[in-house]
Amino acid sequence: MAMVQAMEKTPAVTVERRRFTPEEYHRMAEIGLFDGERVELIEGEIVQMAPIGPAHGETVTVVAEVLWRLFGEGYRVRVQMPLSLGDSEPQPDIALVPGKPGDYRDAHPSTAVLVVEVAQSSLEYDRQVKGLLYARAGIPEYWLVNLEERCVEVYRDPAPELGYRWRRIYTPGETLTCLQKPDSPINVDALLV
Repeated sequence: MAMVQAMEKTPAVTVERRRFTPEEYHRMAEIGLFDGERVELIEGEIVQMAPIGPAHGETVTVVAEVLWRLFGEGYRVRVQMPLSLGDSEPQPDIALVPGKPGDYRDAHPSTAVLVVEVAQSSLEYDRQVKGLLYARAGIPEYWLVNLEERCVEVYRDPAPELGYRWRRIYTPGETLTCLQKPDSPINVDALLV
C-alpha cells in the first residue's frame, strides 16, 4: 500500500520586473538593440510581435484602403506605426488619427478615433491586452478583424478599468459603420479578403 503525504502549500513567489519608459525604449531602438525584430512597448514591457503572414498583410492593406477612401482629407491612416499611450507604444495594424501630412513628424499621435488590429494567432492577446490598453487610452472605437472566424469585432464605449463596454460581432453580408462616419456603411465582405 502506497502512502500519500500531504504537501505544504508553498507561498507565491514575487518577481520584480524591470519596466522601461518610452524614452529608454527609443534609445534601445536607436542603438540597434531590436534590429530585425518586431517589438512594441506595452505597459512598460517590451513585447515581441508575431510575424506578418500573407492573409494578415493583405487584410491590413485592404482595410487601410477602405478607411482612406472613407475618410480622406483631415485624417491620417497610419499602418503599423506607433501610438504614444503613456507607458505604452503599441503598433496597431491601423490607427485612424486626425491630421494632415507632417502633423506627426516630431511625435507619434497620442490618440486615435479608430484603431484596427487584424488577428489570427493573437486573437486573445488583441482582445484582452490590446483592447484594455486602447480603452484605457480613451480611444472611442476598436475593431478586431478576426481572420480565424471571418468576422469583425467592434468595440465601443471605453471605460479605463473595464475595457470597452459595448461589443458587437459583424459577419460577412452585414454592414458596419465607424462612429466618426455613421452615415457611411462598410460591407464586412470588403474588409475580409
